[in-house]
Amino acid sequence: MRHRATTHSFGRRPGPRKALIRGLVDSLVEHGRIKTTVAKAKELRRHVEKAVTMGKKGSVHARRLLLARFPNPKTVAALVDDLGPRFKDRNGGYTRIIKAGHRPGDTADMALIEFVDYELPVPASEVTVKAGAKKASGQAGEKVEAKAKAKEKLKVRAVATKQKVAKKKRKAQSTARRSARSAK
Repeated sequence: MRHRATTHSFGRRPGPRKALIRGLVDSLVEHGRIKTTVAKAKELRRHVEKAVTMGKKGSVHARRLLLARFPNPKTVAALVDDLGPRFKDRNGGYTRIIKAGHRPGDTADMALIEFVDYELPVPASEVTVKAGAKKASGQAGEKVEAKAKAKEKLKVRAVATKQKVAKKKRKAQSTARRSARSAK
């Protein structure tokens, strides 16, 4: 029974559950917006809101408490130095959850969780995006070309296999027609 259960266990023991929450907090603080399941997003919100509130204090004690809870110095620095001043005039409600449909594999309810002042990054222009794609040379470019060639080979093999199967079917049908004629 789940009487007075205030947290989700996610079917995990306490250690893995704590690691999951720490990883989600790290990702959200680093990226500003992440996609996860609705249940994880709701649980994550509790932890992030408390962390941002503590980060707003900016004291050494707050840093040490945050380091104890989230042992990633980059995350703690972002909470205290970046998010604290950003939300200085706001009393809670630092995140929003946007439902994002179902995951194709298992139809789990998905959601985007983001900070309320999050803005999507906008590319400067198409030229820079294309130029960046052209610069992908060396091993990365070779890998992309190798993957494209491999896909092309698979397509050719699939077409050849379909043609062989169709040829066998036609041959079997003509053989069946001949044997039916001779049986008459």
